[in-house]
Amino acid sequence: MRDYDAATAFLGEWGRFQRLVFFLLSASIVPNGFNGMSAVFLAGTPEHRCAVPRGANLSGEWRNASIPLELRGGRAAPSRCRRYRLAALANFSALGLRPGSDVELESLEQEPCLDGWEYNRDVYRSTIVTEVRGPRSPPPAQWNLVCEDDWKAPLTTSLFFVGVLIGSFISGQLSDRFGRKNILFLTMAVQTGFSFLQIFSTSWEMFTVLFLIVGMGQISNYVVAFILGTEILGKSVRIIFSTLGVCIFFAIGYMLLPLFAYFIRDWRMLLLALTVPGLFCIPLWWIIPESPRWLISQGRYKEAEVIIRKAAKINGVPAPAVLFDTTEMQDSKPQQQQKAILLDLFRTRNIATITIMSLLLWFFTSVGYFGLSLSTPNWHGNAHVNCFLSAVIEVPAYVIAWLLLRSLPRRYSLSGTLFLGGGVVLFIQLVPADFNVLSVGLVMVGKFGITAAFSMLYVYNVELYPTLVRNMAVGATSTASRLGSIIAPYFVYLGAYDRFLPYILMGSLTVLIGILTLFLPESYGKPLPESFEQMLKVKCFRNRQQTTGTRNSKESPKVLVTPL
Repeated sequence: MRDYDAATAFLGEWGRFQRLVFFLLSASIVPNGFNGMSAVFLAGTPEHRCAVPRGANLSGEWRNASIPLELRGGRAAPSRCRRYRLAALANFSALGLRPGSDVELESLEQEPCLDGWEYNRDVYRSTIVTEVRGPRSPPPAQWNLVCEDDWKAPLTTSLFFVGVLIGSFISGQLSDRFGRKNILFLTMAVQTGFSFLQIFSTSWEMFTVLFLIVGMGQISNYVVAFILGTEILGKSVRIIFSTLGVCIFFAIGYMLLPLFAYFIRDWRMLLLALTVPGLFCIPLWWIIPESPRWLISQGRYKEAEVIIRKAAKINGVPAPAVLFDTTEMQDSKPQQQQKAILLDLFRTRNIATITIMSLLLWFFTSVGYFGLSLSTPNWHGNAHVNCFLSAVIEVPAYVIAWLLLRSLPRRYSLSGTLFLGGGVVLFIQLVPADFNVLSVGLVMVGKFGITAAFSMLYVYNVELYPTLVRNMAVGATSTASRLGSIIAPYFVYLGAYDRFLPYILMGSLTVLIGILTLFLPESYGKPLPESFEQMLKVKCFRNRQQTTGTRNSKESPKVLVTPL
């Protein structure tokens, strides 16, 4: 479609039609903010301790002393998973003995929580962690994802991101085959429909499988909306749509999540409330058009022409009598390109180095972003306020990222934001325990830096690779990002053992990848490479490769880099 932009130039860049597509497609991303971070509240783990049954024949004094103390976060706190053996306590209570004075508690035998747990209900009335039984399950059916089963809560979030990984693989192929609009609304239906089915989950296994499918729909909806918008909108608007439009509307959904969760403390009702907004996307089917570019690529010129003439009518501009010369457009289709394979991303030392560094960059940036986003309940203060602040900080981060991409070199912009994010997160461990506000402020600054870096990765990655392998490179690095999001919940999980350990790991890895970014080539102001020979050189290889290229130019002028 080499002549498409010229054929549709009469529409203008920012008419009523373009504004309508821009805002409606961006608005369709809002439910993604709900589902992407909903595990923060759906799978929240409140404070808990072993339950002591009323029939244990214990006096009030022995009941209060039945839970041993353990060192947690540098302080003594009641154990979450152990209690003193109740049979022994009942004997001491019957004999009139008192804990501490007549009986040394440290010498008593302990046992696991045989009668379940008591949960603190101040933050969460119920979550999948505290769920006791499903709607139609018998009373013994329990979820209780704590203690021996505490690995299940982070696994739930990880499997959601496994669904995201699968969805990112299939969404592009499905939209290429069946159309952008069809797959956009199909994936919206998957996301909304399976979220609704989760409400009726009778077991943790059922909830998790459905959550995986929701993850598939969530990313597919996002990707297809992104593709549809970039294909319909003009070049100048396309950049704003891809950097600010979809990202900020995702953040709006993310900001609304803690507001819903604050007023709805039961996880099933919360999930219902988060599902309802997806129904408001149904009328968009009659407003959002199919991509004319895709229709032309399928030879469906008349359908594309109908959409463009309707757009001209909405914009109030006259359309030419003949929009497309189908014969000319068919003749101007590019010849079949040479097929590329994954190994082409490693075909020379320079390309392999760029690929490996890019994979690490996406992987660790994703770990930092999702690790900080999912850890909001572990911060000081109210979990709902912390989650809201974590979402709000993304808006200025996206704006700053857009401004940096417009005016400053990519390498230094990325490295600077990663240094900012990782450095302040590392500094959190040095903040005294009483300075809670300062700790939360540092986490916010860290989230700001990592979010800004994350939003710049797509643009930078596209500029590094030649046309032949550009889509493949974006797919490979995006996969590395998904893998990072899959393991991020387990970084948060480490906070149960040491609250500073997740910040130390995430901060160190982010600073490390910020240093590594400085060795990548600079693409700012450079034309997109069309061939492997036009690819920019990694900084540390520049001198060596220039020497090699000079030596080899006498023998074979096509060899510009040193092969592996």
